[in-house]
Amino acid sequence: MNGLLSYFKSLDLSVLGNFAMRVIPALLCITLHELSHGFVAWRLGDDTAKRAGRLTLNPIRHIDPMGLLMMIVFRFGWARPVPVDMRNFKNPKRGMAVTALAGPASNLVICAVALFLYGLLYYPLYLRQSLGTFGSGLLETVYVTAYLSLAMGIFNLLPIPPLDGSKVLYSVLSDRSYYTLMRYERYGMIALWIFVWSGVFGTPLSTATEWAFDRLFRVAQWGFDIVKRFV
Repeated sequence: MNGLLSYFKSLDLSVLGNFAMRVIPALLCITLHELSHGFVAWRLGDDTAKRAGRLTLNPIRHIDPMGLLMMIVFRFGWARPVPVDMRNFKNPKRGMAVTALAGPASNLVICAVALFLYGLLYYPLYLRQSLGTFGSGLLETVYVTAYLSLAMGIFNLLPIPPLDGSKVLYSVLSDRSYYTLMRYERYGMIALWIFVWSGVFGTPLSTATEWAFDRLFRVAQWGFDIVKRFV
């Protein structure tokens, strides 16, 4: 027992804290991203995701282990795709495109909300140094959530199967081309792995994310200005 206590005392809590600051935001972004896909599909007439138990806030139902690892390490990743049966949509191609866009759209909303919250908390937790280490850790977690969510949304807009961008691209193709490409969707994951590990998309995606993040950061300023009016 003494040896076990000594082991826990020797752990570097800062490392665990930094790890949690990446895992928690990643789980939140993944869960809401996939939930949005399933919810929109359900509203458009397809209850496949609902019957599969994917309309849930339980992150375990949505995690793809490697996609989560990518988000934590590289800040770009994916989740386990929500099952969708496009035959249940009144307009299959349009329904699929709208369902696909729901994920990145939710990431944009999460980013905006997190940035607004960051602005609200910045003065009391950072400038006034309230709650010490906990306060700064909470503020950083909110910031990381905003950035990871935006990065996930932009990454998923790439037109590579099975990412959301491919569903949107296919919706503007002819029916024959659309259904032909959908049959080869499973091979897109191989191409995606090659692109990710080769770093081909690394710099362009980082540049795009930082550009968009800088412009969205004005939302944080709105939150900060609200707090300043009352202090």
